[in-house]
Amino acid sequence: MDFSKGFTASYDLTIVDPVSWGDISHHRLTAGTITRNTELLMESADLDLTEVPEDGEVWIRVWLNAAQEYSAETRIPLFTGLTTAPERKLTGKRESYPVSCYSVLKPVADCLLPRGWYAPKNGNGAKIIRELLSVGAAPITAAENSPLLSSAIVSEDGETNLSMASKILTAIGWSLRISGSGAINIQPENTEVAATFDAASFDIVEPSVTDSNDWYSSPNVFRAVSGSDSAVARDEDTESKYSIPSRGREIWMEETDCTLRDGETLLSYAKRRLKEEQTPSRTISYDRRYVPEICPGDRIRLNYPDEKISGTFKITSQNITLGFAGKTSEEVIEV
Repeated sequence: MDFSKGFTASYDLTIVDPVSWGDISHHRLTAGTITRNTELLMESADLDLTEVPEDGEVWIRVWLNAAQEYSAETRIPLFTGLTTAPERKLTGKRESYPVSCYSVLKPVADCLLPRGWYAPKNGNGAKIIRELLSVGAAPITAAENSPLLSSAIVSEDGETNLSMASKILTAIGWSLRISGSGAINIQPENTEVAATFDAASFDIVEPSVTDSNDWYSSPNVFRAVSGSDSAVARDEDTESKYSIPSRGREIWMEETDCTLRDGETLLSYAKRRLKEEQTPSRTISYDRRYVPEICPGDRIRLNYPDEKISGTFKITSQNITLGFAGKTSEEVIEV
């Protein structure tokens, strides 16, 4: 299918066997939204069903059936997750069951690590993450040549398998990617451009666009805290519009849960994070038609010169409405 062209969309839902990870039964799906972002749980869904599939927690999968003139129907998995208990609503004689669904990472977020657990120095980052995530049912793969941990990472009170996995991902500079079928891949950050949306050749972005650039809250002092140690980085550069001399006041930011990169000191971490926080985020928000295999964390190129929007951006969130052409409300930041 050519997703630069229009298509008709219908949707259905299947029950997923947590052992084989295959589909068991099909059910009607009348409406819903899927939310994807770069936060820990990454995905969720709110669906409207005409019947309750099964009692208790069940794994479900949402499918898009896309059809286009002169092309065979394309069936695409959009979301796989764990359902909560549905409500029952009556509108006249019409019966419906709204249900909320969690990411495949929900079981990982519900497991606390043993007190005193730690990821050892020189441990294989991806291997440890895979072990942490394996308490869930989703299949997991990991790219090869994972970086080793430059220092041990010790769990804190209330640490979950997922929050520790997130710390290790930060330490090695890798990320998680969840496919529509619910498979998890542990991989390096993707710096390649996944797609280009262009006014001339791939014009799927709707005309209403929000373009913002927020620098007002950028800090000029950053304090990094790790245990009993701390380090402070200050911007005293008179040439910097964010600095203490330029702003005429101090704007502090503090992190108390610092994960250092290989060979990084606490002070160099504070300097790096100050620079990162001083990079103004140009944020673009828009609606577009759904395109498969483009997810939060991916980079895209926008080329709309008449709207003064041209450049490379990183997707931070998506909301997919299960309706006409899988309308995708997307937010991106310039990189």
